[in-house]
Amino acid sequence: MSVGDARGPMRILYVDCDSLRPDHLGCYGYHRDTSPAIDDLAENGRVFTNYYASDVPCLPSRTALFSSRFGIHSGVVNHGGTNADPRPAGEDREFAMPMTRPSFPAALGSRGYRTCLVSSFPQRHGAHHVTDGFGEWRDTGGFGTERADVVYDRAEGWLEDHAAEDDWYLHVNFWDPHTPYDTPQEYGNPFEDDPAPDFPSAETIAEQYEGYGPHSARDVHHGYLTGDGPEDLERTPDEIADREDFERWVDGYDVGVRYMDDYIAELLAKLEAAGVREETLVVVTADHGENLGELNVYGDHQTADHVTARVPLIVDGPGVEPGEDDGLFYNVDFAPTMVEYLAREDEDFGVGSPAPEDDEGEGEDEGSEDGSDDETDEERDLVDAAFDAWDGRSFAAALTGRDDGAGRDYLVLSQGAWACQRAVRWDDYLLVRTYHDGLKQFAPVELYDLDADPHETTDLARDRPGLVHEGLAMLEDWTSARLRENATDEHGGSSAGPHALEGPLWRVMAEGGPYHTNGHEETYAERLRETGREHHAEAVEEREGVVETTVAEYLAGED
Repeated sequence: MSVGDARGPMRILYVDCDSLRPDHLGCYGYHRDTSPAIDDLAENGRVFTNYYASDVPCLPSRTALFSSRFGIHSGVVNHGGTNADPRPAGEDREFAMPMTRPSFPAALGSRGYRTCLVSSFPQRHGAHHVTDGFGEWRDTGGFGTERADVVYDRAEGWLEDHAAEDDWYLHVNFWDPHTPYDTPQEYGNPFEDDPAPDFPSAETIAEQYEGYGPHSARDVHHGYLTGDGPEDLERTPDEIADREDFERWVDGYDVGVRYMDDYIAELLAKLEAAGVREETLVVVTADHGENLGELNVYGDHQTADHVTARVPLIVDGPGVEPGEDDGLFYNVDFAPTMVEYLAREDEDFGVGSPAPEDDEGEGEDEGSEDGSDDETDEERDLVDAAFDAWDGRSFAAALTGRDDGAGRDYLVLSQGAWACQRAVRWDDYLLVRTYHDGLKQFAPVELYDLDADPHETTDLARDRPGLVHEGLAMLEDWTSARLRENATDEHGGSSAGPHALEGPLWRVMAEGGPYHTNGHEETYAERLRETGREHHAEAVEEREGVVETTVAEYLAGED
């Protein structure tokens, strides 16, 4: 008996919005009307306010999502070099890869779901491993530069053919909030008369302008790092020298969000027209957020911080409890959440009960009312195997309102493509530990109170050393546990393949540093000298991004 047979037809539309930060959506409190369609979903659905990508940016994040494995286990933490590809299975590699470590789409497909990916992402990043388990892939053809109208056209055709069928998963990837903010000029600017966000202030911009770093206020375009100069773009200025420049920049971002939202509305209208909207679980989320001035990064996603790693998660559909959840969750938790949500019918749970938790049978159901099993042994084995092989933990109980305390105690976040960082997110705090600064002005350790300072303007590390050591202890415990899992082949860990028993960020550093800054030190130092920032040029050339100051030295006031 398939899941669909047990609980009626189920359909899942997953809307994957590149570079979408939650606080630029109305349902997360934004003052501009950027997201009417998404806000309508949130009105009747569940909004998760502390949902984070475990590994950022794009390639590490989507690898983590589809594999339900941390980058420290899969090896994918960078956009180039060894750690842009998953570690091979080694001697356990079979004629076809076994289902003992299924991808999320493969787990759905094994349960009879028709699965389709609408995205150019596999081509953009050479990331064909993310297609594992998808029955169909429709490449939107622009390597991530295509607008929402092109993406919608490919998704619309699929929905016209399949929307009314039972049991499908459609993953649609929009790109419009990602630079270069290329919304058609004829679309205009719906926010021309709306005030821009208060952050960053004129004083903050002036200070940042004298600083440095890829995509910083004076070097906001990628060409300043590579020596190619600024891009000729109508919606973005060449630099952020004042509030007027910032307003133009943030308008470009927000217009991209609104343009995308229009086409999300069209997708939902297709479901309505097919008569299946109420039977469809709709998910809106992102691969990562977008720094818009935080830590002197504009229009990019270069940090392991609250702004780059935190993403929206809005879920609306059958059995979902409307409301807001502020628990701490990872994107790697999404796959087991969906497996549990779909796994079996349970009157108390609503739409899905947990897979068995141990040999004592805890969590097992008692079958359906007609005396039949809710799952075959084969299906149950797959659920159990997936839960054992994945790093994610299900929060289906939180999704359906059964348990609003299902979040994790703390999260550890990773960045390896623009810097080498790990961060710990707990209570109201974020601790960022930097090993390679990606040619930016980062201290070896930074501490932020996100409740009082959501834009991360004030480093409290030297004022709150006790909290710093609390965060570092959590980071050490987490890292040790994940490396132990690699050594013992537990959960998402694997000892097979080259470099499997080392932390992948160290491999990134051994290969010259994060992909996007690797080899650009001299070119960028030249840019700094040309713009009167000689002392910064010397720092870039001397360190080449490697942060050698220890935490103890930094806390003692030694820079």
